[in-house]
Amino acid sequence: MDGRDLVRSVKVVGSTGAAQGLRTVRAAWRRKRADATGLPARGAERARVPGPVQEAEPGPGGGVIRFSRSELRITVAVNGAVFWGWDGAAPEPSYALAGRCPEPDPRAVLEPDKDGGWRVVAERVTVAVSRHGAVEVRTPGGVTLRRDLPPRWWEPVGGGTARWMQRSEVAADARFFGLGGRASGPRLRDGTYRLWNTDPGHSFGLGDDPLYITMPVQLVVADAATHLVFHDTSWDGTVTLREGEEGAGSGHDRAGASELRMDGGPLRCWVIVGTPARVLHAWVSLTGAPALPPAWALGHHHARWGFGSEQEVRRIVAGYQERGLPLDAVHLDIDHYDEHQVFTVDHERFPKLPVLAEELRRDGIRLVSIVDPAVKAEPGNAVYDSGTAVDAFVRDASGRLVRGVVWPGEAVFPDFTHARVSEWWGGLYQERLGQGFAGFWHDMNEPTSFAAFGESTLPRSARHGLEGRGGDHREAHNVYALCMARAAYEALRELAPQERPFLFSRSGWAGMQAYGGAWSGDVATGWPGLRASLSLVMGLGLCGVPYSGPDVGGFDGSPSPELYLRWFQLGAYLPLFRTHASLRAGRREPWEFGADVLEHARVALVERRRLLPYFMTLAHLARRTGAPYVRPLWWGAPEDRALRDCEDAFLLGDCLLVAPVLNPGSDRRAVQLPRGRWYDTETERAYEGPAQVLVDAPLSRIPVFARAGAVLPVRGADGGLELEVWAPARGRTGGGLMVPDAGDGWDEPEIERYVARWAGRRVVVERESEDGVSAPSYPVRVRGLGEV
Repeated sequence: MDGRDLVRSVKVVGSTGAAQGLRTVRAAWRRKRADATGLPARGAERARVPGPVQEAEPGPGGGVIRFSRSELRITVAVNGAVFWGWDGAAPEPSYALAGRCPEPDPRAVLEPDKDGGWRVVAERVTVAVSRHGAVEVRTPGGVTLRRDLPPRWWEPVGGGTARWMQRSEVAADARFFGLGGRASGPRLRDGTYRLWNTDPGHSFGLGDDPLYITMPVQLVVADAATHLVFHDTSWDGTVTLREGEEGAGSGHDRAGASELRMDGGPLRCWVIVGTPARVLHAWVSLTGAPALPPAWALGHHHARWGFGSEQEVRRIVAGYQERGLPLDAVHLDIDHYDEHQVFTVDHERFPKLPVLAEELRRDGIRLVSIVDPAVKAEPGNAVYDSGTAVDAFVRDASGRLVRGVVWPGEAVFPDFTHARVSEWWGGLYQERLGQGFAGFWHDMNEPTSFAAFGESTLPRSARHGLEGRGGDHREAHNVYALCMARAAYEALRELAPQERPFLFSRSGWAGMQAYGGAWSGDVATGWPGLRASLSLVMGLGLCGVPYSGPDVGGFDGSPSPELYLRWFQLGAYLPLFRTHASLRAGRREPWEFGADVLEHARVALVERRRLLPYFMTLAHLARRTGAPYVRPLWWGAPEDRALRDCEDAFLLGDCLLVAPVLNPGSDRRAVQLPRGRWYDTETERAYEGPAQVLVDAPLSRIPVFARAGAVLPVRGADGGLELEVWAPARGRTGGGLMVPDAGDGWDEPEIERYVARWAGRRVVVERESEDGVSAPSYPVRVRGLGEV
């Protein structure tokens, strides 16, 4: 018995004195015993490297290179993505790809290289392999973007899963981004980042890592090119990053470095080279096009843990309506459940939930339900009984049900890596639809199981189906939430075929965008939490998840009026715009912070509603191209090093630049502008970039700039579509895109392209199509003419 764990157990019971505290103690000891007996002992290990090259065998898109102690499979796909796998690892099976593996490029050729190595030459990239197994990725011009040193494995002498390590070098000027949702980003500084989806157990801030969504996905931005690398294994691991330095030491550059250490799984990866836009486009072609939200999901959402009753929901909605504030969705947390049991309703506090949902829908407001994966382990609970009948729940190595502790108490967990279980779980959403819910937020799906000590998740020895391959939680943990989202999304497509499923998740993995979005989780109330909110959204977007957002105001505590307002103003320009707070936190309604905050929040809400056609266009473009709504300033100019290091502003699509206020007491702020002319959308003053400018940021607004020549679809004063055009510089042209959307359904509307140009002394806007040039069918409003 571990004395420290015993002390922790006593402290938990002593501090809570409640049955739930005792349950967490029992759960922690059960987990510890399960892993002690169910996991293979880690004994002596044998280190291995590939050894010298022996032979090569060309194949479609590349071929296989054999070394004395391993073999390397390389394939260049038709979309330019490069795959390589050691020890015979193939692209499939893969939870990220899910059957979307592209065809090999027939033009890519495996041929001998210098010094006994080999190389695969393709149109967009060359992959060179040294005779000892180092792999270099080069541009067509021969510039090395990445050099992976020969990998190293540590294999148990008695057999079992091997650990492995891969060290890589990148350009001295390169910057690292990605790895999922990281509070300390979006640019990832020197340090070690863990790859294990984790509920931190408390509200998090800038220094907390890991969090709910981790991905072995790096985006590396350098002068020569941008590249994405995805190591396709879901096991626990770490990534240690070190930025390079130009002219270090004796005047020689010091390369940037990445070291990936994994506890198991195949050593295989994908590399995609190009511009940021091309890289993300290829990435989502591999892992799935982002789910398209219904139009209402791009409006304002209000949530709270602790609404408590239908009367309270009606009171909050009436507060918005009486004050003329736009509201598009209300979210119900676990307190609307019957004793916190998933897929139930507390009929005493919510006696007529379908009636409430219908009343709200008539006012243009949807209800969204929380859904947790944990099921109360109690006979008579309908979900538990039906799940037991189909053997849906995770078992340990000895065949017993794995029991954890979550909000309803003792709980069991569905195995979403089994097709039969996913089908059963998906059918349960019929109950939610019957209650009138239009959307779903998945929580606690890392998965979390409360424990007095140790990890707050399932035993690593817990068994999973893994699509028929069989395995344990070491491999299934990181894809648990992804598989839960897949089960729900696919079921909702069948249960409500005329509607786009709307769901977002606290946890997930590579490819989660195909089934919905994400939110920040329990971000701490405070200025560091505000900054972390932006970091998470930008980082997830660069990993292919374009739809996400934070708890506006923070999850815990009571924000000051200034902090709440600045968070609200930022949220108005993020894809998921949702206020939310915990049971014990202060209020989050705009009118609770005084008359001034209310009026400034109203301005932000009205502007969000005005921009809804633009947000809807960005949603369609994200689905078709993978481009996130929220983009770093370097998106269109990754070679601009000043922009690479800018983390406190972002591009919203191609047309707008948003500079939120992230520090208290600020009424002015510096903004780094990319190349070109930019208009302050409030004053219409023009600024020329690249430059850093100092602009006003009063409490009433945050600085927002429009690119000269931009054509934005917006909602006009009459509620109809309108084209807002920002005058191009003299002698230049501009343009923009619009995707008209019906609000829901599965039609694929055409992308409308508009061009803005000078014709004499006026700006004209024309629509370009295959049929030629025509006048827009919407009203046009030109702005910025006073600065031309």
